[in-house]
Amino acid sequence: MQDFYVYYKVRAIDAATLAPLVHAMQRRLAQDAGVQVQLKRRPQDQDGLQTWMEVYPGVTDAFPAQLAQAVDAAGIAPHLAGPRRLEIFTDLPCA
Repeated sequence: MQDFYVYYKVRAIDAATLAPLVHAMQRRLAQDAGVQVQLKRRPQDQDGLQTWMEVYPGVTDAFPAQLAQAVDAAGIAPHLAGPRRLEIFTDLPCA
């Protein structure tokens, strides 16, 4: 299992438009892919930009394709102020 962290910049003036799109996308992913979802943001804006992070813990190998399809279908790209960046983490085994 892997944990996905997707972060990106959002213009503060676009946040109110983007938030419902991302929430709807995550609800669909939770329902269709059976994943847990979280949406976070940094507490402060910087230069009119916010940093948002989507968190998907414990996803399977099929999830990257499901996420890509969900992002395309949600139509969120025009509301972003740059690329979506993905970080993948796995559990560190106990010694």
